[in-house]
Amino acid sequence: MKSKILLLTMLLPLICLANENPWTRGFKKGDIEIKSIGKIEFGPGGIIFIGDPLSATLIALETGDNVAAQSSKGPEMDNIDLQIGSLLGTDVSNINISDMAVNPISKNIYFAVTRADGSGETEPLIVKLTEGKLQIVDFQNVNHSNINLSNPVAREAESRGRKLRPLSITEIRYNDGKIFVSGLSNEEFSSTFRTIPFPFSGEQSYSSLEIYHVSHGRYETYAPIRTFIPYELGGKPYLVAGFTCTPLVTIPLEPNQEGKNVKGKTVAELGNRNAPTDILSFNKDGKEYLLIANSNRTLMKIDPKDIENQEGLTKPLGKRFGTDGIEFAGIAEVYVQHMDNLDDENIVWIQRMSDGNLKLRTISTNRL
Repeated sequence: MKSKILLLTMLLPLICLANENPWTRGFKKGDIEIKSIGKIEFGPGGIIFIGDPLSATLIALETGDNVAAQSSKGPEMDNIDLQIGSLLGTDVSNINISDMAVNPISKNIYFAVTRADGSGETEPLIVKLTEGKLQIVDFQNVNHSNINLSNPVAREAESRGRKLRPLSITEIRYNDGKIFVSGLSNEEFSSTFRTIPFPFSGEQSYSSLEIYHVSHGRYETYAPIRTFIPYELGGKPYLVAGFTCTPLVTIPLEPNQEGKNVKGKTVAELGNRNAPTDILSFNKDGKEYLLIANSNRTLMKIDPKDIENQEGLTKPLGKRFGTDGIEFAGIAEVYVQHMDNLDDENIVWIQRMSDGNLKLRTISTNRL
């Protein structure tokens, strides 16, 4: 009997180790310290990544939300900002939704929210929509990990009277054990993208970025990426990135780019006085497309093959409000602020409707 107990005692650590989630190694239990919330992104095992630009910190939070969805019905909700404001006990004017992400396991929708109190103080939060109900995600005594970005843009840095620190993180995307982060650094060439292995080990690499801005007619090194997607083109890894006013650029992801100035290839000018708000890929009739949402233009559907075949643009556009480079199909939907893939056949997005309603919608890819 004693020998069996001894054997069990010896095996218990091995059993616990075998059952340990490999993605949460190095996580700690405690309160999350967060000063701001910008972008959010889901990784493996129900882990959500939170970009805190004011702290220049990336946080990984174990949500525990890892039960597979039982229903394929997509969510619909009118006045999502009003309803989040009601949940938080404040007026809609004090609510800002800076991002949205779908948990690919549970299909629950998460919103990055900042609540203001009218005095200048703000509170960063995440709100979850599950089974038609909104609830606040707990930041107290939770399993999490974080990493500070190296050499972010300085806290006091300004441009034209505008603080630049909120641009230390402008987008985050997870792909195959790595997190890609765009934003501004404190380098001379400040537009930067970073590659951070996950789970966090303290290791990170970053490169400065140079692009040709067609509308401005010059090369630029300070304009941050606004949104991007990791994507394979011609069998090689790239970022397909959108910038304000609105160049679309491919950025090669090659080994040994640490500390180097990487020149992106501008493949399109999608129209100035506009900013891309989100980008994703989807499949329709067995073919994959990219979909870009914009602040002041329609949705744009792009064939990735056209990106592969497009030569780089290196000359001024020469016409106001025009477009150049790859062709795109305009989808008759405007003011889409955030979007994400719900599943292989549906996309969820937040859209400001003509009557002012900020609506959460589910759209079949067959309609795009």
